Amino acid sequence: MARVLVTRPEQDAAATAARLSSLGHAAIITPLMDIRFEAGPALDLTGIQALLVTSANGARALAARQAGADIPLPVLAVGDATARAARDLGFADVESAGGDVDDLARLAAARLRPGDGALLHVAGSKVAGDLAGMLAKAGYTYRRSVLYDARPVAVLPRAAQAAIADGTAAAVLLYSPRTAALFRDLVLAAGLVGFLEGMTAFCLSANVAGQSGAGWRRVVVAAQPTEQSLMDGVAGWARE
Repeated sequence: MARVLVTRPEQDAAATAARLSSLGHAAIITPLMDIRFEAGPALDLTGIQALLVTSANGARALAARQAGADIPLPVLAVGDATARAARDLGFADVESAGGDVDDLARLAAARLRPGDGALLHVAGSKVAGDLAGMLAKAGYTYRRSVLYDARPVAVLPRAAQAAIADGTAAAVLLYSPRTAALFRDLVLAAGLVGFLEGMTAFCLSANVAGQSGAGWRRVVVAAQPTEQSLMDGVAGWARE
């Protein structure tokens, strides 16, 4: 049984750990971001025709901000995990783009008309990609509400440090360019960068891989930017 570092926030890591367990691997939950919802009044959705959600935390923050109020608007989610989180929170009209922000922009263009109202992106303080630019180019009115902040941890969690140092951490799952770069920096600060030569980095996209740095035993990029595709890579992985 290989031990795999899961760098997702704690709320999402449990589901990933269960998926790893079904593949015969043990997860070491290694959150690199502390998620904090921004306090404030319920959002004014006047003139909004649809909500764009680019993370499960965005869906959670939206539900918290609206305090359980019914939201009779379609929700377009960046991927399946985000869509699942939105449905679990009670949003009724949810559709997944099944990929990244480029796919989300394409889904919006296929489902919505620019003249029917603005598109509201509920997001964190940091965003990946240029969703605003793509939608503006297609003629849509784009708005963004920052509902949460993902704050980087200052030190690599001790369990992860120990597993890297003793060689029992065989791999790490990296989900965003920001967390990939942060993981690298934290490993370097802990004096453990040399141990990466014994590990495989599973990266959600080529952009993530680009921020993971050099010196890995192997870097595996998911065929599609989805957790299912990432897990497919893990399923086909054999520790050499």
